[in-house]
Amino acid sequence: MTTHFEFWDYFVFITYAVLILGVGLWVSRDKEGHQKNAEDYFLASKSLPWWAIGASLIAANISAEQFIGMSGSGFALGLAIASYEWMAAITLIIVGKYFLPIFIEKGLYTIPEFVEKRFSTNLKTILAVFWIALYVFVNLASVLYLGSLALETIMGIPMMYGIIGLALFAAAYSLYGGLSAVAWTDVIQVIFLVLGGLVTTYIALNTVSDGAGVMAGLKTVYDATPERFAMIFDESNAYYDMLPGIGVLLGGMWVANLYYWGFNQYIIQRTLAAKSLKEAQKGILLAAFLKLIIPLIVVIPGIAAYVMINDPEIMARLGDSSLHNLPSLEQADKAYPWLLQFLPTGMKGIAFAALAAAIVSSLASMLNSTSTIFTMDIYKQYINPTANDKTTVNVGRISAAVALVIAGIMAPLLGGIDQAFQFIQEYTGIVSPGILAVFMLGLFWKKTTNKAAIVGALVSIPIALYFKVAPNGWSTSSFFVDVPFMDQMGYTLLLTMGVIALVSYMQLKGADDEKGIPITKESFKTSPLFNIGAFAVMLIVAALYATFWS
Repeated sequence: MTTHFEFWDYFVFITYAVLILGVGLWVSRDKEGHQKNAEDYFLASKSLPWWAIGASLIAANISAEQFIGMSGSGFALGLAIASYEWMAAITLIIVGKYFLPIFIEKGLYTIPEFVEKRFSTNLKTILAVFWIALYVFVNLASVLYLGSLALETIMGIPMMYGIIGLALFAAAYSLYGGLSAVAWTDVIQVIFLVLGGLVTTYIALNTVSDGAGVMAGLKTVYDATPERFAMIFDESNAYYDMLPGIGVLLGGMWVANLYYWGFNQYIIQRTLAAKSLKEAQKGILLAAFLKLIIPLIVVIPGIAAYVMINDPEIMARLGDSSLHNLPSLEQADKAYPWLLQFLPTGMKGIAFAALAAAIVSSLASMLNSTSTIFTMDIYKQYINPTANDKTTVNVGRISAAVALVIAGIMAPLLGGIDQAFQFIQEYTGIVSPGILAVFMLGLFWKKTTNKAAIVGALVSIPIALYFKVAPNGWSTSSFFVDVPFMDQMGYTLLLTMGVIALVSYMQLKGADDEKGIPITKESFKTSPLFNIGAFAVMLIVAALYATFWS
């Protein structure tokens, strides 16, 4: 075992970096006689095939949040954190069947653009500002922080240098090429991501079993910590507040997932760039199947790491190197970086390339989507409505660069946060219920009015903050209820929908809004392939929960 990179590790990693940059810049080049326009830059010329969409969805989704943050949560609380992944597979099916037909039919560039067509420019602007702030100050900053934490832990690179390096790497091709460069490099990123993740899982489980193989390792891990394989917590569990039992299946998890996969610009932008609706739906289906295996490469290693550090015999076999950067329940996010040091030469380079792929692909996706929202929904709306394609593309590049700089400044401030994945989920949960309420009612309830949607979006924030008071210890008054954050999201969604429904009824006395979307059964008709695949995904998820219920 070695704790440092050697020649073949550097060779593999540098090969990966050169390949990504080369492909990114190659697909970014302007075709002879054609200057890149807004559709080329922001929607990849609407030419993405299903396999590129599916790969890009996963690459955009899987970042340091999963590799570092979710492995950390696996270390601390176990397999239950995989609910985010397995329920996401079901969510993707719902998005593909019920959301995409409407979005693609309307020819959208951005999710806020849908808000403008369904409601008003004012509401679009409110939500655009919401998203830009969330992407820059939470998503981009957290990915940079977690990525640099990994670099610091594995290679001893100071955090600030890591932040700068990751930022420049993501910017090198994404700022120039736009979504096309991001999506096509994502195909390569996913190969590295899955391969490297499986390598790390294999080594961890093989180490636990003392060379007896993966299945023996899994049995050893399960026998050592059966409580960490329970998917549904009871109230006595120390982590019930994070994953509140059956409420995970019936409550707030749906808010997090439907918002993220259905109305999140850097996710849905891939499907909007599809050749056709059927192609987008096939891409969604591929992503759903890939989500089923993600816990194997991001959660299981965290549980294996927990077993390793609590087994004196295993630690003795690992030697003195095992004592460096040791994870703990207080610093659970060190679990995955700690595991990487035990990979053999060459394999370490692959695993580290996988981690880099996850980080860089997510950074590139977030940058592209932030610039798309700012350029199309703010700049072209209020600053320069007559901007030509060249100006629009350049503004997209500049705004992405500015967002990256701000996020880079914010990233070090996240230091000391335990289980960053949970942190991101919790603070995204302040805005996501209100946005989800607006979209769900806007899509499927024709009576929803613009005024009601604006009131609901604004009211949702104080409602969400109300539920934060007691759990955070801001007040001990009985007026404030103490409920898990996932339940908070569920309650905030229901209350916000109630406000929107009430205001809509008071305004139109039960009549349909003039911008209500007409819906028929034909709107949601899907192909036999999609239907069979969707049924298979749901059966697999049901079997997983039945196996690991408690």
